[in-house]
Amino acid sequence: MSLTWNEIQRVVFPQDADPDVISLYVDADVWAKVGEREVRVSDRAHLDDIVARDRFRIGAGERVSFASYFNAFPASYWQQWTNVERVRLTVETSGEGTLLVYRSTAQGVPQRVASEPFTDTVVHDIELPVTSFGDGGWYWFEVVAGDSEVVVGGGSWTTDAPQLRSGAASIGITTFNKPDYCVRTLDALAADPTVRDVLDRVYIVDQGNQKVRDEAGFEAVAAELGDALTVIEQPNLGGSGGFARSMAETLDAGESDFIILLDDDVTIEPESIARAVRFARHTTRPMIVGGHMFDLLNRPVLHAFAETVDLKPFVWRAQPHESVPHDFRFSNLRQTAWMHARMDADYNGWWFCLIPTEVVRNVGLSLPAFIKWDDAEYCLRARGAGYPTVTLPGMALWHVSWLDKDDSIDWQAYFHARNRIVAALLHSPHAGGGSLTSDSERWDLKHLLSMQYYPVTMRHRALRDILSGPAHMQRGMPTILGELRAAMADFPEKTVLRDDHDIPMTVEGKRVYPVPSGTAGPKGPRGIPLALFTVKMTARQWFTNPDPANVAEPQVELAKRDGTWFRLPYFDSALVSTADGAGKVRYTRDRKTFRRLLTDSRRLHRELKRRWPELAREYRAALPEITSPEAWREHFPK
Repeated sequence: MSLTWNEIQRVVFPQDADPDVISLYVDADVWAKVGEREVRVSDRAHLDDIVARDRFRIGAGERVSFASYFNAFPASYWQQWTNVERVRLTVETSGEGTLLVYRSTAQGVPQRVASEPFTDTVVHDIELPVTSFGDGGWYWFEVVAGDSEVVVGGGSWTTDAPQLRSGAASIGITTFNKPDYCVRTLDALAADPTVRDVLDRVYIVDQGNQKVRDEAGFEAVAAELGDALTVIEQPNLGGSGGFARSMAETLDAGESDFIILLDDDVTIEPESIARAVRFARHTTRPMIVGGHMFDLLNRPVLHAFAETVDLKPFVWRAQPHESVPHDFRFSNLRQTAWMHARMDADYNGWWFCLIPTEVVRNVGLSLPAFIKWDDAEYCLRARGAGYPTVTLPGMALWHVSWLDKDDSIDWQAYFHARNRIVAALLHSPHAGGGSLTSDSERWDLKHLLSMQYYPVTMRHRALRDILSGPAHMQRGMPTILGELRAAMADFPEKTVLRDDHDIPMTVEGKRVYPVPSGTAGPKGPRGIPLALFTVKMTARQWFTNPDPANVAEPQVELAKRDGTWFRLPYFDSALVSTADGAGKVRYTRDRKTFRRLLTDSRRLHRELKRRWPELAREYRAALPEITSPEAWREHFPK
């Protein structure tokens, strides 16, 4: 009986002429052991070596490894979550040399499992078991060229395991004034035949006033995609509202087994779309399949390998916490031992996430969160219904990093606070929310000591809304953003000073701070020093008024990196650079405001803690209703 081998992963190379991303596709460099780590001593990867999307040239006498993020095979994930028990590596080589195949252990130790010399043009078919990767491990191949160059092409990983699901996916892209990114994403999807094979529809949910339909190039790509493309224009309901619309449209169409959610400000590796669907077709039960995020402005940098939620304080964390962000220029897959261990995720960001439509039918649409925590809450909700989340290596896109944003101190502070607490009310297993309320109160104090009164005011509004009950979430969707932004007018700290004529002179000039001794690096004091610092600074701001001279003019100017919660409290006022470097904001100490907001913080958090059991019951009972298609359709244009 002949077996059918289905492609599950192609060997691909960069679509664009960006030398920074070559290391994500091949490892052609020379590495040397220095102490306990390997360092790159020679960079041999060149754009000229990329012959085509699926072909790569290796110079005479050189050795190139395809143990790279996009071209190694993450065997442990396939063993853990799918019915795949063996794979076949197929690759064509032209020239003279040797093809080597390796596997790794969960500790990152490489082991050679096959070796095939070749002359002229040879198609190699090497079958490999996927049965001993319980805790981690990858497969990859390497090529050593002989006396003449070798061209490697047509590489793929296939399996003879039957597909447990055969359907395709719809893609939902939520956008707010990013029409150029959207058109580029549509171009990438339309140009890749492998993606078209697994794609039913693309929904662009346009919530901005710079319309995708007006962007140059849209008409051409719309014509290419034809009926597969639907553009929906609706009021700004945030990311959760846009993704809820894509989910609802996919359910109504009744065509797709999966919905893939994509952010708008991204650059996609199209092969990742195909991998997501093919992996989902083989999973032993329906599950959410997420992709990784690389930094769009620093493209070899990966921001997390798995996202988890620490349930006691109820905060999200990137894993492995001490090793990300990770730059593949300085440590590729072979040199990064921790990357070989399988890492299980609690959730995956909605920058790139596949959700089976069965999950959507059974657990509902997005939480009406507007932004923040909707993705984490959804995956926790799905897990409670028996649908796990896996973040699959080799499936990724490039997204604008959050590291250069001030979203914790602008209007998004409301959503950070509200949605974290709502998610905990829905899913925390700990009495009273564990340590969440005390942690939230500490965040208030950090902002107050830093003279950041607007985000604390927004956080307190979030607490009051939570205490009012779950109905506020759907009720406030159309108006909440405008109200939060309007409130900024009452806080001078939210005025960004950009012009030299608007930026005042400072009393003490500009200061640059080294990392203070006795602290845990740049994160500030810990333990007893933290307790003493907190008492001292709180007493200072509670009992003393600022120097009038420091109110009239800023006392000091600080770089963004120095405007931290453990440095700002020493001053009465400060000019601090914005995260994007485009301007400065002015913080000024106000004793009356500090005392009022600190008192409110204590009172509100005490009430939240006291009412936690009652509120948890209310929010859990209301969850099916506020996430239902019927509730969401009240906000969708008819």
